[in-house]
Amino acid sequence: MGAKLKVAGLLVAGGMAGALATLQVQAVAHSALAPLPLAELRQLADVFEIIKSDYVEPVDEKKLIGDAIAGMVSGLDPHSQYFDKKSYKEFRESIGGKFVGIGIEMGMEDGLVKVVSPIEGSPAFRAGLKSGDLITKIDDTAVKGLTVDQAVKRMRGDPNTKVVLTVFRKSESRSFPVTIVREEIRVQSVRARMIEPGYGWVRVSQFQERTVDDFVRKVDELYKQDPNLKGLVLDLRNDPGGLLDAAVALSAAFLPADVPVVSTNGQVAESRQVFKASPEFYLRRAGSDPLRRLPAALKTVPLVVLVNEGSASASEIVAGALQDHKRATVMGAQTFGKGSVQTERRLTPDTALKITTARYYTPSGRSIQAKGIVPDVWLDETADGNVYAALRMREADLDKHLQGRDEAKDAAREKARDEARKKLEEQQGKDGKDGPKPLPEFGSAEDFPLMQALNQLRGKPVVVSKSATERKPETTNN
Repeated sequence: MGAKLKVAGLLVAGGMAGALATLQVQAVAHSALAPLPLAELRQLADVFEIIKSDYVEPVDEKKLIGDAIAGMVSGLDPHSQYFDKKSYKEFRESIGGKFVGIGIEMGMEDGLVKVVSPIEGSPAFRAGLKSGDLITKIDDTAVKGLTVDQAVKRMRGDPNTKVVLTVFRKSESRSFPVTIVREEIRVQSVRARMIEPGYGWVRVSQFQERTVDDFVRKVDELYKQDPNLKGLVLDLRNDPGGLLDAAVALSAAFLPADVPVVSTNGQVAESRQVFKASPEFYLRRAGSDPLRRLPAALKTVPLVVLVNEGSASASEIVAGALQDHKRATVMGAQTFGKGSVQTERRLTPDTALKITTARYYTPSGRSIQAKGIVPDVWLDETADGNVYAALRMREADLDKHLQGRDEAKDAAREKARDEARKKLEEQQGKDGKDGPKPLPEFGSAEDFPLMQALNQLRGKPVVVSKSATERKPETTNN
C-alpha cells in the first residue's frame, strides 16, 4: 500500500491538469432558446416535495436545491460546475491568484508535503523554509494520511493567525518546528531566470488575473540582465490553464499585431468569436496595454515552447497559436487535449455556474479537443525515458468529454497506465523508501527537457524521444 501512496504523491504536481477551465468571465443571463419543459419541471418539484416530506430525517431545502443544480451541471461534461458560496470563493481566489496562507508552492513526496519553492516575500519565505523541505506535521496533525486538499486547508486560515509546522530538512538531517503567521498571499504564476548567458527561461504555471503583468515584469528583468538575448524557453509544462484573455495576451507578446490567436464556436452568438493579437481582445478593463512595456526584440527572439501531458486549456491555446504561426518550436509531449471554453455565469452574489459554452480552435482551424497539441520535437521527461507520463490522465480519459461521449474508453491507454503504475510500485518495492525517484524541479540543472530546449536554441544535437507516439484524434460529433 505504501508504494501505491508514494506513486500517487509523486504525481500530484501534474494531477491538476485540466482542472482549471479556459475561462471567459461574464455575468449575463440569456433568454431560453426553447420553451421550458413544464411537465419535467413539475416532476422535479414533485421529487423535491417527496424528499422534503418523506425522507427519514429533515433535509435542508437550500442544500437540496444546490445539490440538484450541481447534479444537473455535472452531467454535462467534466468542466462545467456549480459553485456554492464556499466553492465560489475558492474559485475566485484561484483565478485572482490570492489566498490567505503561508506562501509555498508545494507537492507531495512519500506522503509528506514537500516545499517546491517558498513564494518570495511570503511568511514561509521570511521564516526560512527552503526548497526540498518536508512538512511532517501541521500544528498537532501528522501530514501522513492527509490528502493534498486536507493539508492545504490546514495550512490556510484567517489572516494574522498562527500555524506551527514541523519541518524535516534532508540536507541537515534534522526536524524542527516553525511558527508562521498567515497572511494574504499573491501567487506568482510566472518565474524566470537566465539558464546561461544569452538564454532565458520563463515558466508560466497558471493563467491568472496577474499573469500578464507578472510575465511583462519577469521578461523585462531578463532583458535588463542581457539586452541581446539569443533565445528564450517558454515553459508551459503542467500548466492547467485559466483565463482566456491572459492566454491571448501571452500569445500576442510574441506574435505580430492583429494576427488570429484563437477562435471559439458555440451555440450562442457571443461564443462565436475570433481573438486576435491586439489589446481589445485581452484587456480586461480600460487602461494602458501592459505589453507595450516589453522589448521589441521579444517579437523575433528564437523561441522554444515546452509542453507535456499536463499542459491544458489556456496553455494549449498559446502553444497552438505559436506553432501555427511558426513563431516557436514546440517541444515535449502531446498535451492534455482540453479544447473547450467555460464561461462564468453569476447566479447570486455568492453563487455561480461555470459552464462550457464553446470549443476553441487554433489559428489554422485545428480543434485539439481530446487530442491536444502535438509537439514539433518529441522529448522524454528524463534521460532514462518517460517515468510517469503514462500515468497521467488526459481529456480523452474523462467521462463525458465533448468528443466521443458515446465511445468506450481507450482500453490500450488504460492498460498502459495500469502497467506503468505496477512498474513504479515494483520499483518502489525493490528500492525501499528511496524509490521511485521524483522528477527534477522544472528550471533546475537536472531538468532534462529544458536542457534539450536549450540545445535546440543553440543549434546543438537534441536527444529526441524514441518511444513517444502521437495519440490520434477521436471521431468528432460535430
